[in-house]
Amino acid sequence: MNIADYQSPEVIQAALSERRIAIVGLSSNELRASNFVGYYMRRHNYDVIPVNPREQEILGNTCYSSLTEVPGDVDVVDVFRASDAVPAIAREALEIGAKYLWLQFGVISEEGIRIAEEGGLQLIVDRCLKVEHARYIGRMHWLGFNTQVISAERKPAV
Repeated sequence: MNIADYQSPEVIQAALSERRIAIVGLSSNELRASNFVGYYMRRHNYDVIPVNPREQEILGNTCYSSLTEVPGDVDVVDVFRASDAVPAIAREALEIGAKYLWLQFGVISEEGIRIAEEGGLQLIVDRCLKVEHARYIGRMHWLGFNTQVISAERKPAV
């Protein structure tokens, strides 16, 4: 499996044009990455739906135990869960008629990807929703930093 096949700029930008995002594994802990992503997306006028069976409310929104409990349509399912949870999440995303399954950094499941693909979902794998929003729509875009490269490696000294 080639992860780069699931990092298409066109698919990422199409997913970012959708407005209703269910974040599976969204945490109420402000120090968790999922909370920061949810907060950021809400600030950019996305309808963020928390999905976490351990919570009642996150970021001022009702929290649901599963995707199948979410009322109305969901455009993008963003996953902040362990990779072994992805197959079940992919099945639920298909059941509710989501358009995109977005697997955050490090969330990689070949079985989950296969299930999503066979069901017709568009996939983004091993990318961060917030980073990609900033790259294509947010401040990085406006400041001219759309380099198409995400790396923590320093360039060698010349």
